[in-house]
Amino acid sequence: MKTHYETVSKAIEALKKQGYTTDFNLEKNCIVCHPEKFHPEDFEIVDVYRYEGDSDPADEATVYAIESKTGWKGILVTGYDISTDDMS
Repeated sequence: MKTHYETVSKAIEALKKQGYTTDFNLEKNCIVCHPEKFHPEDFEIVDVYRYEGDSDPADEATVYAIESKTGWKGILVTGYDISTDDMS
């Protein structure tokens, strides 16, 4: 059974308890947790949680639980709207 968390912060808190402790960030054509860089073929998206703001589009976000082939487990949070980049 898939869990849906009420808020982005609750999703992040629960994922951290599950071992997703690395803070991933986007760079051109890869995700990064300095000094490591992972290209799409180097990691798997384990879970995705999408949140829509009730009245403010700035509240829209997607939370990804990610695991690299080398064992790094972490979280990537991105916004989603017309300005979201192609990599996310």
